[in-house]
Amino acid sequence: MKLRPDFLPRLDSLQARLIAAAAVWTLVGLIVGGFLLSGVFRASVEENFDARLKFDLDGMIAAAEPDPSGNVSLEGRFADPRFERVFSGWYWRITPLDKAGPDLSGAQRSRSLFDSDIRVLDSHPITGGLIQGTGLGPENVPLRFVGQRISFPVTATPDPSDSRAYEFLVAGDATQVEKEVDRFNGTLIWSFALLGLGLLAGVFVQVRVGLQPLRRVREALARIRDGKARRLDGKFPAEIAPLAGELNSLIEHSAEVVGRARTHVSNLAHFLKTPLTVLSSEAAAHPGPLADAVMRQVMSMRRQVDHYLARARAAGAVDVLGNRTPVKPVLDDLARVLTRIHSERDIAITVDCPSALAFRGERQDLEEMAGNLIDNACKWARAKVSVRAAQTGARFTLSVGDDGEGLDEDQRHMVGERGERLDESVPGTGLGLAIVRDIAKLYGGEFTLGESSLGGLEAKVTLPAIA
Repeated sequence: MKLRPDFLPRLDSLQARLIAAAAVWTLVGLIVGGFLLSGVFRASVEENFDARLKFDLDGMIAAAEPDPSGNVSLEGRFADPRFERVFSGWYWRITPLDKAGPDLSGAQRSRSLFDSDIRVLDSHPITGGLIQGTGLGPENVPLRFVGQRISFPVTATPDPSDSRAYEFLVAGDATQVEKEVDRFNGTLIWSFALLGLGLLAGVFVQVRVGLQPLRRVREALARIRDGKARRLDGKFPAEIAPLAGELNSLIEHSAEVVGRARTHVSNLAHFLKTPLTVLSSEAAAHPGPLADAVMRQVMSMRRQVDHYLARARAAGAVDVLGNRTPVKPVLDDLARVLTRIHSERDIAITVDCPSALAFRGERQDLEEMAGNLIDNACKWARAKVSVRAAQTGARFTLSVGDDGEGLDEDQRHMVGERGERLDESVPGTGLGLAIVRDIAKLYGGEFTLGESSLGGLEAKVTLPAIA
C-alpha cells in the first residue's frame, strides 16, 4: 500500500535534508524575529502611553492655581471626561508634601477614583524631574503613572522663601497596553505563520527546481539501463555537466572493454576449434581404439569450450548498460531457421509473443537460450513445438513446450539441475540446457523444467524485461 505521494521527498533524500534545514532556520528566524518585533512594539506602546500620561500631567500642572496660602485648586480649570467618569481607568491625584512625606489625607483626587485611591507599587525617577512607576487602582486594576514634584510660593507670609510642595500624579489603566500588545501578537502570529508556510513552499519549489538536473540524470541512466539510450544526452548545469561527462566516458569505456573481451573470446574459440577439428579428422581417418578415445576426448573438449565460451560471452554482456533486444523478432527468426533444419520431420513451431516485449540484455544471449530450448524441443517433439513469451512487470517468462514423451520428475531433475544426457542417440553435445541455465543465472533469471500442455516437456526461463 502506497502511503507517500510521489511529490513528497523521501526522508533520507537530499531534498528532505535541504527542506528540513530550511524549515528549521525559517522557524528559528521567525520565532526570534517575532519576539524582537513584539518587544519593539511593546516598548513603542508603553512609550506612547507614557507620553500621553506626561501630556495630561503637563496639562494638569498648567491648570493648577495656587492661592496665597499655598493651597492648589483645579476647580473648573482641568476638565477632561476621562477623569470625570467613575473607574474609567484614567486618574489623577495631587498630594501635599511635608517634612514627614506625602500627606494622603489632604490629597485631591479625580472624580474617576470615586472612593478609591492609587496604591503605588514601585517608582523610579526619569529625566526632567519626573517619576514613573506602576501601581494598583480601583478594583486592583494595574496602573502605569507619571508624576512630578512642584512647589508653589506662599504669599500670605512675609517670608519670600516660604513655599509649599505637591506631588502631581497621573495614572492610566496598564491593561490597555497589554490589550494592544496582545492584538499585535495575535496578528503577528498568524501573519508569521502564513509567511513561514509561504517560505517553506518557496523552499520546496526551489529545491525541486534546483535538483531537477539530478532527476534528469537519474532518468537518463534509467533509459540507458533499459536500453532506450546509449549515453546521457541533453544540457546540464555547470555543476552537473562534469558528472554527466564522466558517466558517458565510463559507459563508453565499459562498452569498449566488453567489446575487446568479446573479440578475445571469439579468437580463442577459433583457435581452439581448429586444432580440435584437425584431431577429429585424423581420428576419423585412422579408426581404432586410440581413435575412438581421441574422438571422445575431442567431443568432451568441444562441449566444454562451447559451454564456457557461452558463459564468458554472457557474463560480459550482463555488465553493459543500455542493452535492449526485442524478443518477437528473435523468436520468429529462430522458428523459421529451426523449421527448415527439422523439415524432414515436419515439425510445426508456433510463436506467441507480444510485439512490444523487450529483453534487457544482448541479442545473441537471447538467441543462445531460445535457440537451445527450441532446438531441444524439436529433437524430442513428435509434430508440434509451442513457444510463448509473456511479461510480468520487470520480467518475462519464455516457455518452450513439445508434444514428445516428456520426462518424469527425477529425469527432469537430472537434466535441468545436473545437466546429464538421458539419450545419446539424439545428436548434440548435451550442453544446451546447461548453457541456458547458466546464462539465465547470469541475468538473475531462473530455469525450470515441467510438463507441457502439449503432453511433452516444457522448459521455462525467466529473464529481465524492459518495463
